[in-house]
Amino acid sequence: MRTYGATILDATGHRLSVDEKAFFRDANPFGFILFARNIDTPDQVRALCDEMREAVGHEAVITIDQEGGRVQRLRAPHWREWLPPLDFVAIAGMQAEEAMYLKYRIIAHELRSVGIDSNCAPMVDVAGPATHEFLRNRCYGSDPVRVAAMGRAAANGMLAGGVLPVVKHMPGHGRATMDSHFDLPRVDAERDDLDCVDFAPFKALHDLPMGMTAHLVYDAIDPIPATLSAKMMQLIRDDIGFDNLIMTDDISMKALCGTPAENAAGAIAAGCDVVLYCNAPLADRRCVADAAGEMTTAAQTRALRALDMRKTPDDVDISALDAQLEALLGGAGHG
Repeated sequence: MRTYGATILDATGHRLSVDEKAFFRDANPFGFILFARNIDTPDQVRALCDEMREAVGHEAVITIDQEGGRVQRLRAPHWREWLPPLDFVAIAGMQAEEAMYLKYRIIAHELRSVGIDSNCAPMVDVAGPATHEFLRNRCYGSDPVRVAAMGRAAANGMLAGGVLPVVKHMPGHGRATMDSHFDLPRVDAERDDLDCVDFAPFKALHDLPMGMTAHLVYDAIDPIPATLSAKMMQLIRDDIGFDNLIMTDDISMKALCGTPAENAAGAIAAGCDVVLYCNAPLADRRCVADAAGEMTTAAQTRALRALDMRKTPDDVDISALDAQLEALLGGAGHG
């Protein structure tokens, strides 16, 4: 088996261009990510996923952001609309764990039915008083123990449905007061506070197959953004105990100031296993793939371990689960 390229990449539209097919064949990325621009109908999405895997010649992971609320790529009329996670958990109340499991088991079914086998969730960033609005209603709450429980329920629902969860944003984005798509957030909390709050849900979920980094600076630990920081990667590996596949958040985000190729090389050097790069011309994607190179031996081992967790979905009646969820939430489960 060829060593995977240390990248997760995207496509421009509803189908791959001839040039994209040739590039993906050469770069052999570990996986792909889909966005709204890649989504039309179920048949079209399924065909695109088939093209992606055919281009690389392996059963590449294909992931997506399907959280609910603003961050949901599959939408009506073909797929269910979901409330923002914070609202969903609040409505579910004492039954939130069961509701989260059911929600993500249903999402897993929708994803798998069109060829998608990963989801960039659960997002277990802990909300605080100053959490930026781009993140706040995507959180599950402000209590790290409850957030971890919600994250576990979501992950279990996805795994049961044959979808690999990607826990994010490691090791915690909840204190960010800026949107890392446009600015570099800085967190000045003391290390003890970070351990007790921000890092705690990730410690609880350290066994999940994949994790995504946060583009922000923790002043108490390192002045370098976490995605590019060897100190932060060591903290994630050793203190949080996460020894599975770590992917970056999108390195095209403005929180990182280098060129995409520089950021790709920097993330790999810091200890990330794979680079996520999105929303760029084909020439830039080539540069990033070259800079990221092939996975290290350790990264390839983690990648194969993640793939081994990609199971055949359990046999359930999705319509019955939908009805069960609606009963739990009094009919308020969807957006």
